Amino acid sequence: MTSAPPLFDPTQIAFNAAGLVPVIAQDAHSKQVLMMAWMNALALQQTLASGRMTYWSRSRKALWVKGETSGHRQDLVELRYDCDGDCLLALVRQHGAACHTNRRSCFYRAIRAGARGEWRAEVIEAVIKK
Repeated sequence: MTSAPPLFDPTQIAFNAAGLVPVIAQDAHSKQVLMMAWMNALALQQTLASGRMTYWSRSRKALWVKGETSGHRQDLVELRYDCDGDCLLALVRQHGAACHTNRRSCFYRAIRAGARGEWRAEVIEAVIKK
């Protein structure tokens, strides 16, 4: 008989001097990177308790439950943390657009090498039609 894995210890997360940790949200099925946001300890606690992605808004200085106003919610599938504990990766089920520009991903622009070695900015993802 194998024993259950140990419970997660939130002290393993290295919050920065402002009490925040960056979070990358990635689609659990397609693996597309959707967005980057910040969490404080309370946002992390609420995300784990509810299964709904909750972030810290630095501009509003308040908790922000993704999709609370837009309906474009993120349901947590799995939360990972890196080797230093200073960055989180949230595998989510995304409902609707992840970006405030109404695109699936906030990473809809690319910097690519041009024909003559110059770098060009390109939009690589269209706005989601309603």
